[in-house]
Order: sequence, then structure tokens, then C-alpha cells
Amino acid sequence: MKNITSLLFILCLLPAMLNSQADIGVNLSELDTYFRKMVDDWDIPGASIGIVKDGELVFTGNYGVLEAGKEGAPDANTLYAIASNSKAFTSAMIGMLVQEGKMDWNDPVRKYLPYFNLYDSWVSEHTTIRDILSHRVGLGTFSGDNIWYKSELPARELIKGYRHVPRAYEFRSGYGYSNLMYIAAGEIIEVVTGRSWAENVQERILEPLGMNRTIASLKELEAKGNYATPHARNEEGNYPIPWVSWDNVAATGGLISSVSDLAKWMVFNLDNGIHEGDTLLSRETRNMVWTPHNNHIVDHTSPNDFNRHFSSYGLGWGLSDYHGRLRVGHTGGFDGMITAVTLIPDEDLGVVVLTNGVKSPIMAATYYALDHFLGLQPVKDWSAEYLERTNERMANDTRITERKAKRVMNTKPSIPREKLTGTYKSDIYGKISVLEKDGNLKLDFSSSPLLSATLTHWHYDVWEIHWDHPQAWFSFGTVQFNTDNNLEVTGFDFDVPNDDIFFEELKPYRFGNVDGRK
Repeated sequence: MKNITSLLFILCLLPAMLNSQADIGVNLSELDTYFRKMVDDWDIPGASIGIVKDGELVFTGNYGVLEAGKEGAPDANTLYAIASNSKAFTSAMIGMLVQEGKMDWNDPVRKYLPYFNLYDSWVSEHTTIRDILSHRVGLGTFSGDNIWYKSELPARELIKGYRHVPRAYEFRSGYGYSNLMYIAAGEIIEVVTGRSWAENVQERILEPLGMNRTIASLKELEAKGNYATPHARNEEGNYPIPWVSWDNVAATGGLISSVSDLAKWMVFNLDNGIHEGDTLLSRETRNMVWTPHNNHIVDHTSPNDFNRHFSSYGLGWGLSDYHGRLRVGHTGGFDGMITAVTLIPDEDLGVVVLTNGVKSPIMAATYYALDHFLGLQPVKDWSAEYLERTNERMANDTRITERKAKRVMNTKPSIPREKLTGTYKSDIYGKISVLEKDGNLKLDFSSSPLLSATLTHWHYDVWEIHWDHPQAWFSFGTVQFNTDNNLEVTGFDFDVPNDDIFFEELKPYRFGNVDGRK
């Protein structure tokens, strides 16, 4: 009887499912088949994809596994770290505070954070809220991320290191994607409200929108359950790595969410900040965050894949056109997870792609879905094209192999080990120590224990770094110890080839004696 009842229930649902598919004019089964093959082709552990259209979540697809080597598949409620997709929540909350008359978009950052200092005193004085939210303060993309990455320091202490981050271009004359500036924005929210960024996002956005599975702290992950495992990748494939807390930098990338919850966020934004008749974001706020504040050059002399005429960054959102329609979106990269949120407001259409690996087809999935829903013909095989590009780029990245090929064997260091140990100081970061423990040289980052490493001799006065904990964005690296004319150690230089965390900016120099005393 139970089986008959279940069958009748499915048969009752089937016409509704088919009608929904007919209404939107898209073959959802074709999408599902494509995405399933895509996940296999890219060899990514798992993915969850959601599509909203006309205020409804019309498609959810979940593929692969929560953790490589284990059973258990994701679903629409599975949690993933959405990283920099959190930035749009930050700009939305600042918009709410502007609406409430508690601050202004053009307020100088120093009005709220007197200790905010950049590479230049005039720039530090004149940097505004809009400047830090649109990546136009003069810092290079990802520059200074070694200040906060895996650090246990509170945001206020991290911000004090900004003045040592080098200028990459003139103030307001270029684009440099800066996680640091969104950490500052989160601290401003706390100063203005007297409550943390996490408390604000919970009260102002998550609760009103019913995003009851979205969290802003790793401490809540176990209690929520049903979460994907992050994965790093090596020559042998994907392997699981532990979750890393971004609680202290949540404003730049700390949210953990699901397809079902992010569908609510996309619908809210497609409705221009109105939720069930309640205007949470005013017209002025919507227009402000979706207005280009920092433009990128588009090549108008040759065609591109998207018939694109402009590309820019607003406040917490990337902006461009997609075949004649406004495209609003962002991506996010967390240790072992890559995600994307994309909106086409003119079509009341949104796509979210969440993955738990670092070789990820987020934009291939996004563009394939958009092309289907926009009725573009022919629909390009984005997965195949992007996979070929990705594999080619990875094959052409010979930075590590070139370094290993240049190793000179059978050399000895000219500096005795006892002279290497001691405390060093990095202006941009703080204290970094070289210690001797159990017969090994150890590298210790004072506020980032997850970056600790063991050093082994590589050649001459260069030592190889063996990270004590799994790392998602980098692997091989070395340090070279430097001496003055009297052969006293003055500091050391990092060489860790990667595209995300720039260890070469640290430049530690000798500080105190072996015990770290001045």
C-alpha cells in the first residue's frame, strides 16, 4: 500500500514538474545531465547548483560526494564556504546603515577607524567607504593577504599592518582586489552599531530572508551538520583538508551557506532589496552598489564570448553585460572550495554554483545555464572549453618544476644552524621565528600557527619549506637566509610560487637574539 501511495504522489507531482519546465522553456533534464558529466570531467569531488527564475528556485542539481573516498552526496541544504560572495552582504549592510542615517558612503574611513593607515598619509586621510568597497585604494590584487590569512588576530590588529602593504598604482586610478579593505569595512560596521559583523548579518539579512542554514562562524558548523569537506589537489588528485576559520575576517569572506539559502539571497537582490513587501534596501542603495565604481578595460576591437561592452566593480558586486543584459555577480575562493553567484536582473534570473575543490568549473556551469535560459544559440560547451584552458594553464605553470630543476646538489650551508635561529620581524605581518626543535629547524608564524613548517636544507643557504598542515593554495617553497658583510644573519626571503598568498611581501629581518629578546 505504501508503494502505491508513493507512486500516486509522484504521479501527482510529475505534471507540475513538467509544466514548470514548459513554463521556463528550458530542458532541465538536459542541464542535469550536462552538470553531472561536467563534475566527472573536471574531477571535482562535489558540486551543488541552483537556478532561480521569476522569484522561484526552479532547478537544483547536486553531484559527486561530500568528501572524496567516502559515501554521502550533497543536497540543496549542504553547506559550503562562499568566501568572497560574502562581500555583497557587507556592502548591503553598509547601505542599510546609510539608509538609517548612521553613516555616509563618502565618509572617510578614519572617521570610524582612526588607526587606519595606508602607504601614504594623504591617501589614508581621504580614503572613503566607497573607495574600500570598490578596490580602488591603490593596493595590488591580493596584496597583503598574508596579514590575515590563517591569522588568529582580531580584525583591529590586522588593520594596523595595512600601512606596510606596498602601493601598486595611484589612489583611485586602478583596480586591485583587496580583501584587506573589506576587513576594514566589517570593523566599521561594528564601530557604528556596537555589534559584530556576524551579529549584524544575522539580524539584518539572514533572519529576515529566512536563511536559517547560513552561518558566519565555523563554530556553528557541526551543530548545523550536512556540510561539504574542502579539498586540495596534487598530482594524484583531490584530497580532503580541514576547514579553516575565517571568523575574524568574516566581512571579507566568512559566510557558509547552501543552494537553498542563497536562492533566497538571489531572489531578494533580483527584487531590488524587497522581501515579502518589506524594503530592506532602498532604491538609492540598490543603485549605489550596482553602479560601476571601478572600470576595467574591455577590448572593443575584437569580439568576445559574451558580447561584452563594459566590465567593472560596484560595491561588493562585479558588473558587466552579458549579451545585451546587465550581469551582476561575484565569485569566492575558500581553502578547498570555489563558488559563484550570478544574476541577470533583466530576466529575473540567477545562478549559484558551489563546489568543494580547487579545480572548479563554476563559470562553465554558470554560463551554460545562462545560455539555456536566455535562449542563446548555439549553446557553447563551456565545460569542455574551460577545462581545456584550465588544463593548459596548469601544464604551462612551470614555476615549481623550474625551481626544482635548478637545485644544486651536494652543497652545504655557509651559515651555522645556531646562527639561523631566533626571532625575525616582518613589518607587514609581525614576528616570525626560526626555532630548533627535536633536531629540526622549524618556522613559526606568531599569530598563524597553521602556517608552521619544518625546514630542510635545499642548497647553499636556501632551505625548503615543509608545511606542517595541509595548504590549499601553495605547496613547494623555500627560504633564503641573508647575511651582512660581517656574515651576521640579517633576515631571509621567501619564495613560495602561487597566485594567492604572496609570501615574498613578508621580508622578515633579524629581531633580537635566539630567545627573541631585544
